[in-house]
Amino acid sequence: MKALVTGAGGFIGSHVVALLLERGHDVIGLDDFSSGYAENVPSDIYCLEADVQDGEAVMKATQGCELVFHLAASVGNKRSIDRPQLDSATNVLGTLNVLEAARRRAIGRVVFSSSAGVFGELKTLPIAEDHPQDPDSPYGVSKLAAEKHCLVYNKLHGMRNVCLRYFNVYGPNQRFDAYGNVIPIFAERALTGRHLDIFGDGEQTRDFVHAGDVAAANVAAGLHEHAAGVFNLGSGTRVTINWLADEVIRLSGTAVEKRYCPPRAGDVRDSLAAVDLARDAFGYEAGVDLRLGLREYLHWLRNDPISVAKRS
Repeated sequence: MKALVTGAGGFIGSHVVALLLERGHDVIGLDDFSSGYAENVPSDIYCLEADVQDGEAVMKATQGCELVFHLAASVGNKRSIDRPQLDSATNVLGTLNVLEAARRRAIGRVVFSSSAGVFGELKTLPIAEDHPQDPDSPYGVSKLAAEKHCLVYNKLHGMRNVCLRYFNVYGPNQRFDAYGNVIPIFAERALTGRHLDIFGDGEQTRDFVHAGDVAAANVAAGLHEHAAGVFNLGSGTRVTINWLADEVIRLSGTAVEKRYCPPRAGDVRDSLAAVDLARDAFGYEAGVDLRLGLREYLHWLRNDPISVAKRS
């Protein structure tokens, strides 16, 4: 099978590429490297350097493909608040370009990377797929709009598109970004001896899921004969931000302090995924324990050449 992976140089996209290659599939990548890294892309695959906002480039990249994994995105609540036009141009119009290219190429399925950000502040825990969707940021809005486009293409064009709602994904290839996930921010600050900023009282909870588990879910959903629709991807467990900060400090071997700051706009209080639908539909299981995953991640971050160069 030949598959296109958009965002192939990104954090999660690079894990999807690696798993597809490991399982013997042909892969083509597409990435503009505005946030991804060319170093994340294996040298033996072709990766078209282009933006998903470029419909002609997306059409070119889909030639000969049987499946598309669409991970290219503008990511993060804060980035979307700062740059809402970029957020929607990439996440909504870019997704439409991917869907149109797939339709015109008669590709039956796009596996779209969505986000738990579509839910907004939570009414019930754990969060099932039918939880009310009331986003608190332009990012959540753009991901929800892109989901709806994927689903309407299923109705109109007989496609079997899958939308995977990621909770808090972490793991190797996730580098420090002030707009990004709390784990690389905490880890990088701890390794460089800086205090960890906690927004609010730190008792807010998050469901963290390893990138390896997310990549496996992408491939399983993509190759499943009947899978279609919207599915949560989390670990089904949650920890407090205070616990996370203490664990990162312990694993880093540093004595940095926690600093408490006012809560941020767009941040939810609690998060916990119900993953029953994904398990029943395509056998999803989150297999990486958070403590072990954090240890692995800190080891990777200490030795990642790009991160080391940024610290020097």
